[in-house]
Amino acid sequence: MPEYFARSAETRLLTALRTAPVVALTGPRQSGKTTLLRHALPQWRMVSLEDLDLREFAREDPRGFLARNAPPLVIDEAQHVPALFSYIQTAVDASGEMGRYILSGSQQFSLLARITQSLAGRAALLDLLPLRLRELADAGRVPESLDALLLQGGYPAVYARGVEAHSYYADYVRSYVERDVRTLTAVQDLGNFQRFLRLCAARTGQLLNLSALANDCGIAQPTAAAWMNVLEASFVARRVAPYHRNFGKRLVKTPRLYFLDTGLCAWLLGISNERDLANHFARGALFETWAVTEALKWRAARGDARPLYFWRDNIGNEVDLVLEQEGGHTLVEIKAGQTFQTAWLKAMDTVERHIAEPVRRALIYGGDTSFERAGTTVLGWRDLRRAG
Repeated sequence: MPEYFARSAETRLLTALRTAPVVALTGPRQSGKTTLLRHALPQWRMVSLEDLDLREFAREDPRGFLARNAPPLVIDEAQHVPALFSYIQTAVDASGEMGRYILSGSQQFSLLARITQSLAGRAALLDLLPLRLRELADAGRVPESLDALLLQGGYPAVYARGVEAHSYYADYVRSYVERDVRTLTAVQDLGNFQRFLRLCAARTGQLLNLSALANDCGIAQPTAAAWMNVLEASFVARRVAPYHRNFGKRLVKTPRLYFLDTGLCAWLLGISNERDLANHFARGALFETWAVTEALKWRAARGDARPLYFWRDNIGNEVDLVLEQEGGHTLVEIKAGQTFQTAWLKAMDTVERHIAEPVRRALIYGGDTSFERAGTTVLGWRDLRRAG
């Protein structure tokens, strides 16, 4: 069983080190950041500010810390010592060399806020999300069925260590709640936060109504908004905005919520096996979630920071993804069914009439065959592994 999965982000990481003095690598806990860095940069020194002694040293004597840990240096969980960033700025400005420091962390907003304050213009930004289908395919580890893939998710440990997915995600949530949640926000009732987490999992792929979510959880709406920010900051969930252009129809303004890993989401929903998943109300939403996160991972690997959108009007016409690309747009519909239906293309017909720029069309579905139909590339789920 391979301990390392070749990651699409490795090439971009090495390129960034040639063009920027500092690289910020963010991603959820256990997405493979440390493994990637050790594989790609075996000669680099690595320190982690999760170590309380090192953290105290860096906080009390940042100059001494950087002198003792000379570059090239990886500093993991660097956001724990905000003052360190100013000293890194001074060091890289004095050196003028590229590829001096990598700052990695699992708290996106905290790390990026420090970089914006002290290292703007000096740092390249990379995200490492859980494994893409292509990365699993390159390692020969794609599960035999779609439902198995949705249950296992994309965290490398589930595949590399042979860990049972249900047990892995139980431990992951426990660790996540105890570490990140306590660090990022003053949550008094961790049990209530876990309830909030499960209610969010039940809404993956849906329009996010924070007021209704707060009512269902028994918390105030500002608290729900703050906790949603925690989920995004720690790479558990992502909001996808509705497409912002007005095509002459009244478009919805509410974002959609997506979890960034279907294995974690399935565990939170209490789904433990393929039989239960096959008949579960959330199966379609989990498939849509998986396809959307594949698009997010594809863009992250390419260094494409443009956001994803969806399109929906006030009478229910909608397309799951709108991707702005060079020379036009790509519309993507996502359907969990295994048998293609021409009716699935109608929503894209509606949206296309309102877009002046050239449009490419794709439909991702739960079947096994891929083909062209009515100007649309129809992709069976396995063929997403071909994405570059």
